[in-house]
Amino acid sequence: MTATQAPDAASPTAMTNRQILQAMSGLMAGMFVAILAGTVVANALPTIIADLGASQSSYTWVVTSELLAMTATVPLWGKLSDLFDKKLLLQLSLAMFVAGSLLAGFSNGVELLIFSRVVQGIGAGGLTALAQVVMAAVIPPRQLGKYAGIFGAVFAVGTVAGPLIGGVLVDTSWLGWRWCFFIGVPFALLAIALLQRTLRLPQIRREAKIDFLGAFLIVAGVCALLIWVSMAGNEFDWASWQTAALTGAGVLLLVAAVFVEARTPEPVIPLDIFRNRTVTLTTVASLLVGVAMFGGTVFLSQYFQVSLGKSPTVAGLMSLPMILGLLVSSTVAGQVISRTGVWKRYLVAGAVFMTLGLGLLATIDADTSFTLLSVYMAVLGVGVGMLMQNLVLAAQNDVPASELGAATSVLSFFRSMGGTIGTSVLGAILANRVASEMTKGLDAAGIPSGGDGGGSGEGSVPDMSTLPEPLRQIVEHAYGVATADLFLIATPCALLALLTVVFIKEKPLKTTSGMERLAEEAGAAAGTDKTVAGS
Repeated sequence: MTATQAPDAASPTAMTNRQILQAMSGLMAGMFVAILAGTVVANALPTIIADLGASQSSYTWVVTSELLAMTATVPLWGKLSDLFDKKLLLQLSLAMFVAGSLLAGFSNGVELLIFSRVVQGIGAGGLTALAQVVMAAVIPPRQLGKYAGIFGAVFAVGTVAGPLIGGVLVDTSWLGWRWCFFIGVPFALLAIALLQRTLRLPQIRREAKIDFLGAFLIVAGVCALLIWVSMAGNEFDWASWQTAALTGAGVLLLVAAVFVEARTPEPVIPLDIFRNRTVTLTTVASLLVGVAMFGGTVFLSQYFQVSLGKSPTVAGLMSLPMILGLLVSSTVAGQVISRTGVWKRYLVAGAVFMTLGLGLLATIDADTSFTLLSVYMAVLGVGVGMLMQNLVLAAQNDVPASELGAATSVLSFFRSMGGTIGTSVLGAILANRVASEMTKGLDAAGIPSGGDGGGSGEGSVPDMSTLPEPLRQIVEHAYGVATADLFLIATPCALLALLTVVFIKEKPLKTTSGMERLAEEAGAAAGTDKTVAGS
């Protein structure tokens, strides 16, 4: 019996540009849904939590639960894509997203809302992993760059439009916050229909054995560590018995996962994939990019609103320079890479720009002009645009087609993990620095601080519209200084990412798509089996 075989398309032909664009239409709709899910509730959450009568702890879990589910399940989706029909898995992840969105929209209690966000997160994890896997399956690495710019545009629109749409929905009396969840449903259903009509992938049958024990250990271990970094510094101290319990359990579960993965024939994360130098280095760089990029920039909106006194809608628009920088650099770099086949210089340049952008943002305060802020954010966006997508390209180009899903999902997983770690750790640092600066400012002004940062309440963000002018200036200064500190801390992570990509070896980009390479590998394996049988 052969290990692999291609039943229908033994030698699939390369897709035309029109066919690729048609296939990408469903992928783009799906990615837009995933991005919208994470951004549309940003300005709506205070209203949602107040309407449901929930606590600040529930506020945290509504945000964290989706991120936990998405990050923990990305490797599973990636592995499944190496074993089963990629199109069907994409449609399944979209269906899970629809189910989660409907549950969230109809929630009458915070418990159901949190559960629905977990379901949404699982679906978003599938979209995050599978969209890039399918792109690699239908587009040769040499041509992948020019199509990545289209996804950059989708990312930019979803990131900018999400908070604005959420704010408008909440402020519109005849709609309300529930439509923040309902609005993604038509896009998800459209994506399912487009994928069914446009995406054509040859079926490569394989004997599939799912490593359920390894999957459970990985998810449980990752969740334990993510819960720790999400709650430490807020719900309990970094040095506490909760920290010891969660980190100890997480490490033990992951060690057990490594033991299981090393001995199973179909591991969720093939450990031998890390013998590939390119995969290892791009994975480390993705983790560092996640810490630096997401951990640093997630607090920019709060800086705009609290330190600069802007409204939520204006704060969303102020991030445009960074998004435009990302869009332009990813599009231009992708076109040049497709034309020349040279890619490493753009990885290095992207890491340089990202480090420079974070370093410049470390100089901001409450009096920084928007012109300077725009330049700093644009520099950061240019760096991220050249770096993030091309890390995936480098890894996909250097692994067998049968491991495209695993390699892609590993990079996405570690980038999300880095973002979660960065957001949680830097958030705790921000809270402590804000409290310290406010106490210092209040003491200097002769105002009793009460020992809690001016009575604003531990971990809470003050309502700037209700503060008297002297107190407002103190709060603005505190948030300006604290936000700059976050970028200062994120800068060394970006510098480490730069050092990592320098050691990635540039290899010529392949000119065949993943499905063509997979058919070749299947044919080679079948030929080997026949040779062995004949001997």
